[in-house]
Amino acid sequence: MEGARSLIESDQKHVIHPLHFAKDNENPLVIVEGHGEMLRDAGGKEYIDGLSGLWNVNAGHGRKELGAVAAEQMGKLGFASAYSGATNPAAVKLAEKLVSIAYSNTSAVYFTTAGAESNESAFKMARFFWKIRGKPEKVKIFSRIHAYHGLTMAAMSATGMSVFHKMFGPLVPNFLQTPAPYPYRWPGNGDPGIEAADALEAAILKEGAGTVAAVIAEPVMGAGGVIVPPASYFPRLRAICDRHDVLLITDEVITGFGRTGKWFALGHWGVEPDLTTFAKGVTSAYLPLGGVLVSKRVHAAMLEAPADQKFMHAATYSGHPVCCAVGLRNLEIIEKEGLVERSAIMGKRLLEGLETLRNNPAVGDVRGLGMMCGVELVESRDTKKPAIGLGAKIMREALSRGLLTRVRGGGADPAIGDTICVAPPLMTPVESLDRIVSILQDSIVAASR
Repeated sequence: MEGARSLIESDQKHVIHPLHFAKDNENPLVIVEGHGEMLRDAGGKEYIDGLSGLWNVNAGHGRKELGAVAAEQMGKLGFASAYSGATNPAAVKLAEKLVSIAYSNTSAVYFTTAGAESNESAFKMARFFWKIRGKPEKVKIFSRIHAYHGLTMAAMSATGMSVFHKMFGPLVPNFLQTPAPYPYRWPGNGDPGIEAADALEAAILKEGAGTVAAVIAEPVMGAGGVIVPPASYFPRLRAICDRHDVLLITDEVITGFGRTGKWFALGHWGVEPDLTTFAKGVTSAYLPLGGVLVSKRVHAAMLEAPADQKFMHAATYSGHPVCCAVGLRNLEIIEKEGLVERSAIMGKRLLEGLETLRNNPAVGDVRGLGMMCGVELVESRDTKKPAIGLGAKIMREALSRGLLTRVRGGGADPAIGDTICVAPPLMTPVESLDRIVSILQDSIVAASR
């Protein structure tokens, strides 16, 4: 542990962390090793990785074959530009594979390095599309309250949590938000899916459909509290977008690559988007890679664009050969081991186990889809008053018992409160899934005393 202390001291001097606050980093967890669903810290203690890193280690930790393919590709070709006029085999093969497993209306891929960059790219693609189609006034982007789409400037402006805006405003103009279909707390008396979609349609009409480029939505909200929509929501949202000539962007940065029990999550409701953003699980987080899956409709506009209106969007590492080689091998692992199907089956077991937590009065709601679940905490079930701060106590108790996960904190939006997010690697064995439930049960009891 002596070496770990020196490492921590150097970290505190020199590293600025995401969501940085110095006090939070006084005694950080130093993870040094991972295998399967398990992590080990510098002191030798093991933890179940209850959130797959940050929702992204889909195939599990310690996959030596991913390291091997990275080394092989680096030894052959470490980098080559994928700018127009050049390409590399790994990028082409991964693009071909992604199109084959994605929505049937998909025909092409633009590669990025992360989810926020993917969403930024999708926003630009939507505006580009309408300019090519002779409607340059269609520039506005609608997202949902509680949504998380990343923290670069435009992505942050689409993110529907004010805690991320406070110190970085003003937001980018022409980004607007409407309510998400949150069944547990929906204020209306009807179907939350229909009412939330209709609220969006009303907002589009108010702004003027001729000014709206796209709607972006996570199929299942992740950081917003694992909000699973009613089955009515996305089919109605797709119809509204079609009616008003608005593109539908699905943010599948978390939900993609088997997380919900399908390769991509809108498949649960038979809906196909115009653009699909992805990252995280495409490489199981072994290397940074993301992208945008582009529908035939949007792709056609790019192919038809004249030279003076070409797609002037770029990034140095788009189509990086090493990242793409790892992504391709990762998808082969997911496919060969049936992890998409396993996610659907084991996700039901996990959700059924978490449902038993309802016997604790601090648990207001349990929800999930595939290996993506949330346990919402309340002060009172009768009033549904959110519990603020209880989640942090539960996470400390869980960590002491060998479970590492995160809470979607009520500090981000007191209207919702704390939600324990549970999304282990897709290969997590049954005994560890059951252990997650047991640890959370004990932790909730201990934190509620």
